[in-house]
Amino acid sequence: MMKKYPFAFLVCALLAGGCKQDAPCTQTTITTAAPESEVTTLKQYIEANHIPAKADKRGFYYVIQSPGKGAKPTVCDNVTVNYAGKLTNGKTFDSASGISFGLNQLIVGWQEGIPLVAPGGSITLYLPPSLAYGSQEQNEIPANSILVFTIDLVGIN
Repeated sequence: MMKKYPFAFLVCALLAGGCKQDAPCTQTTITTAAPESEVTTLKQYIEANHIPAKADKRGFYYVIQSPGKGAKPTVCDNVTVNYAGKLTNGKTFDSASGISFGLNQLIVGWQEGIPLVAPGGSITLYLPPSLAYGSQEQNEIPANSILVFTIDLVGIN
């Protein structure tokens, strides 16, 4: 019976070692694109609200309020942002200031949209469901929601 504990300890140690956080990021491109039905619905929202947004080939729309200065982040960078997330009815479901994230750990719409600006830049992203939370309900976000994020890129860490 006593011999099981050293084996269990070894397994736990190996598993913990396998979760190393400093592993290099190898993600370079994202191939996710929104289905045509979502793109059409989002386009109708943009047009109905007279939003001067540009379309991205992956199916989201964006407005750059300020491009920022310097190098733009890559999906492998950590970024510090101020942001507010809203539903299309205007209800804010989340906001934060000075929060840092690994860009590759965020929803696809952010991974693709934030690199459009440099530090000091500001962008509004209009995301179809598949580039946000999709069919998964998230707290105050209904499933299959178009989301609107206003994001200030404070810095690249």
